[in-house]
Amino acid sequence: MENYDQFLYAPSDVAKELAQRLKRIRKRKKITQKQLAARCNVSYASLCRFEQTGLISLEAFIKMTMELGVISEVRDLFTRPVYASIEEVVNDSR
Repeated sequence: MENYDQFLYAPSDVAKELAQRLKRIRKRKKITQKQLAARCNVSYASLCRFEQTGLISLEAFIKMTMELGVISEVRDLFTRPVYASIEEVVNDSR
């Protein structure tokens, strides 16, 4: 069966959801936007834009996750394969 999950979400919606998750973590740790921006050497404007729109460079995103202590979750992305068919399993073992 085909995996249709990819059609359920717009990229911008996923980006906004990630931004909101990091924002909640930042607030839980009682770190202001200005503090986080300074700590990870990301411009304040970029951080504000990220929290509103989800748009930011991958490097800046990684810097923020490092500063907020959630880098291990980012590093674990794509480490466990998700197969859509037996053919993918076979191809992966070659």
